[in-house]
Amino acid sequence: MRLAREQLRGRAQTVTGLVEPGEIGRTLMHEHLIWDATPSDWKASEPGPEIQLCNCFRINYSRVKVPRNFVCRSVETVSQEITNMIDAGGRTVVELSCGGLSPDPKGLVQIAHKTGAQIVMGCGYYVDAKQDRANDSRSVDSFAEEIMSQVLEGAWGTDVRAGIIGEIGCQVPWTSLERRVLQGALIAQVETGASVNIHPGRHEDQPQEIAEFVDANGGRIDRTILSHIDRTIFDVDRLLQLADTGCVIEFDLFGQEQGYYPWANIEPPNDAGRLRLIRMLIDHGHLERIVISHDICQLTRLACYGGHGYAHIFENVVPLMRERGFSETEINAILVDNPKRLLTFV
Repeated sequence: MRLAREQLRGRAQTVTGLVEPGEIGRTLMHEHLIWDATPSDWKASEPGPEIQLCNCFRINYSRVKVPRNFVCRSVETVSQEITNMIDAGGRTVVELSCGGLSPDPKGLVQIAHKTGAQIVMGCGYYVDAKQDRANDSRSVDSFAEEIMSQVLEGAWGTDVRAGIIGEIGCQVPWTSLERRVLQGALIAQVETGASVNIHPGRHEDQPQEIAEFVDANGGRIDRTILSHIDRTIFDVDRLLQLADTGCVIEFDLFGQEQGYYPWANIEPPNDAGRLRLIRMLIDHGHLERIVISHDICQLTRLACYGGHGYAHIFENVVPLMRERGFSETEINAILVDNPKRLLTFV
């Protein structure tokens, strides 16, 4: 059954159905629960050694090549991890394993039932290299119609509906296919009233380019979330310029404490550094444009494999925020109010 837009307006949509915005609570805005993010140039058929506490640090520093680290298909494992998150004070998870990352809507429903968590599923397509090559010849309108259908009817061959669009993949250089997918996502954003989450390429100027593209192509910039800013922009001027566009800035690598970053020659901040940048944005009047998360997409970041897990922000970062002088109003804005606004259809 295809929902009418009026049925969505003023409500949020989880994998188990529509909910009132007040049921959203403390939210992680960018995670992966069931995924396959194996790098395109790695052979998944050669998964590498089993992941153990004695080798997880070396795996995280890419000293051991382990493709299996980028794949999680276990409902049971993730359910326990999400239970830990709920016990620590979390309520909702936005799951952004869209096309190219092997989404599993029915698996997400199982996790929601097992844990009681609110799970909001994304839709659309990830970066060019992870897409089916059949997409190369598709039009903007075909992507728009598919994404609208994923929100209004069901995604990936199921009746499980998406509650947000994304993460829409972009890279540097930005490909024609990625631009068409994003244009389609922006049409779907306007037609459904959903928010859209965008994965920018690893270049400090691309988030600004994307924000300007959204504005030029009729998107809702105030309902557009730019992901991974904590691995992309490192200077205050660029960050403030981006915030001034009106987009939502997402710091979603909380828990990654090391300066080593395996995918590019950059030096991301640790959690304390992320909070300094967030504090600066708040001091410049951008509190309503900030959301946070972990973007877990490696097994070694799960607690059962020696990582921080989905509970980290609630267990460790929130206390650190209080120690650093963040008010309860500011903490609630970042973890509750901003997610609630973005996940409520307009």
